[in-house]
Amino acid sequence: MAWVLVIASLFSLWIISLCKVLLLSRIPFAKRFTQNGRAFRKRNVLLVIAHPDDESMFFTPTINFLTSKGHNVQILCLSIGDADGKGNIRKQELFQACVALKIPMQQVKTVNHPDLQDGFGKVWNHSLLAKIIEEEITSRCIDMIITFDNYGVSGHCNHCDVHHGVCKLLHGTLQRDLEVWELVSTNLLRKYSGPVDIWLSMFWAMLNSNGTMQCLVNEHSRRSFIAMAQHSSQWVWFRKLFVTLSSYTYMNTLKKVQ
Repeated sequence: MAWVLVIASLFSLWIISLCKVLLLSRIPFAKRFTQNGRAFRKRNVLLVIAHPDDESMFFTPTINFLTSKGHNVQILCLSIGDADGKGNIRKQELFQACVALKIPMQQVKTVNHPDLQDGFGKVWNHSLLAKIIEEEITSRCIDMIITFDNYGVSGHCNHCDVHHGVCKLLHGTLQRDLEVWELVSTNLLRKYSGPVDIWLSMFWAMLNSNGTMQCLVNEHSRRSFIAMAQHSSQWVWFRKLFVTLSSYTYMNTLKKVQ
C-alpha cells in the first residue's frame, strides 16, 4: 500500500509539474533575457553545439523561446558526428530536425575538420574552436552565443571543449556587445525528473534577480520529440526514453558567462 501511495504521489507531481510548464509557456516569461537592458530588438543568436542531435536533445526550449519571439537563431555544429561512420547521414538529419524547429536550413552550418572528430577521448583544440566560432560571428553579425557549460550536460568531452572554445573567444574578443549564455548542467536526479524540475529551475532563476540566470520554458514540448525523431540513426529506445524523462525537454536554465 505504501508503494502505491508513493507511485501515485510521484505521478501526481509529474502531472502538476507538466501543467505548470504548459501554463508558463503561454504567459510572458524571461522578459529581460534578450533585451540586454534595452527595449526589444531582434537578436542574431548563434547556438554552438558539438554534434548533430545536441540541438534537439538539450536546447529545444531555448530554440522555441527565441524563434517564437522573432529572434534570428542560427546553429553552428562543430562536427558531423562521424564516430560510427554515419557522419553524412547525421548531417542531413540535423537539417531535417532544424526544419522541424523552424530554423531555415541556410542558417545551419556543420564543420567537418580533421581535428574536430566526434568521440569520447577526442580532444578538440580550443584555439581552433575559437577561430572557427569567431569567423562565424563576424560573417553573420552575431551578438549572442548560447552553448554548453563546462560539464556539457552529459560530461561528453566534445561538449566541454565547445564550452572552452567559446570562453577562449569571449575572453580574447574586443566585441563588447557579444553576450554568451551557457546551458546549466544539473545532477542526475534533476536531469531525469522531466517537468518536475520546473520548481527548482524557477527558484534558482528567481534567486538571481539581476538577470544573470534565466529559466526558459519549452513553448512546444511536442516539437522536441518531432525534432529528435528526425535523427533517425540515433532515435533508439534509450534516447526516446531520455527525451521523455529529461528536464531539458521541458525547460532550459541558462547562465550568463561573465
